[in-house]
Amino acid sequence: MTSPPFRADHVGSLLRPEYLLTARARFAAGELDADGLRAVEDEAVDEVVRMQADLGLATATDGEFRRASWHMDFIYSIGGVEKVEENITVHFRNADGTLDYTPAGLRVTGPLRIDEPVFADDFAHLQGAVQPDQTAKLTIPSPSMVHYRGGAAAIDPAVYPDEDAFWDALSAAYRQQVTGIAAQGCRYLQLDDTSLAYLNDPAQRAQLAAQGRDAEHQHERYIRQINAALAGRPEGMAVTTHMCRGNFRSSWAAEGGYDFVAEALFGGLEVDGFFLEFDDARSGGFEPLRFVPPGKRVVLGLVTTKRPELESKDDLKRRIDEAARFVPLDQLALSPQCGFSSTVEGNALTRDEQIAKLALVVETAAEVWG
Repeated sequence: MTSPPFRADHVGSLLRPEYLLTARARFAAGELDADGLRAVEDEAVDEVVRMQADLGLATATDGEFRRASWHMDFIYSIGGVEKVEENITVHFRNADGTLDYTPAGLRVTGPLRIDEPVFADDFAHLQGAVQPDQTAKLTIPSPSMVHYRGGAAAIDPAVYPDEDAFWDALSAAYRQQVTGIAAQGCRYLQLDDTSLAYLNDPAQRAQLAAQGRDAEHQHERYIRQINAALAGRPEGMAVTTHMCRGNFRSSWAAEGGYDFVAEALFGGLEVDGFFLEFDDARSGGFEPLRFVPPGKRVVLGLVTTKRPELESKDDLKRRIDEAARFVPLDQLALSPQCGFSSTVEGNALTRDEQIAKLALVVETAAEVWG
């Protein structure tokens, strides 16, 4: 493939180098100023872009090195969204038990807007760092992520008396982001969305229903609003979405195949490609891919970022063949199942193990598709 998503691709976040973590800690302690931190971040981004080029990846991201988390840095930058210290507890699970993630909450307290593209300066640096044969990708959370955890309870009724008004404003703000970053030269945009994967989990739907929310149809609203956010996007901008069931320090939050959302999602979401998590039995089978229409690409997340053990190339090829029973091989691509560092802490792998995983993706894709 010569346009995104590529045969060998990756989700976006990468393990932060130790010297960057040290700089962030010094900045938090008041020992390093903002310019000093940005200089260290620039160095780390330049280094990780070279690493991606050396591996033969056509996609280049900045590893999300300037963020604390994959989504909240962006969401708190939306005008009208306020950070509140009412921590949300998200229960994650792993092979050893459970792990709680407690990010700060959010509240919509004013009119929603994005006057200047979020991460514009960060993306400009990435554009200057990429090689001629690399495509710079910007990853941002989907509009759904502003709504999923808090719902109507997080929206000030004095600002938006009903959810329709909220959604109209949020989608309009996202259109400002899309057109603004496209004008800057972005040709590869990814909307990261855990909610559309979480909704496949009956336990997650039960939680929403207990809050009085329409759990059976929430995904349909999200699909409509993402489409509204992308309406009128410039010709030549590829947009993908990544849907996983949580990724925090090698742990996950939800389980279940894509069956519940598949028909509405694959048939209705107006994106060019879907990054899907398929690294273990928790992710379900490939049968939901039968709803993917011609022309849409599916990036199979078969290589896990949660464990350091390297997958077998033969096993990856076998699973690609299994997926090709439901969607043509020519519409498929390969990637890790998620980012390696959705939050600043990162998953339980080393940098060398991360590189080995990415190299495996590149080599396998070359052997499957040429």
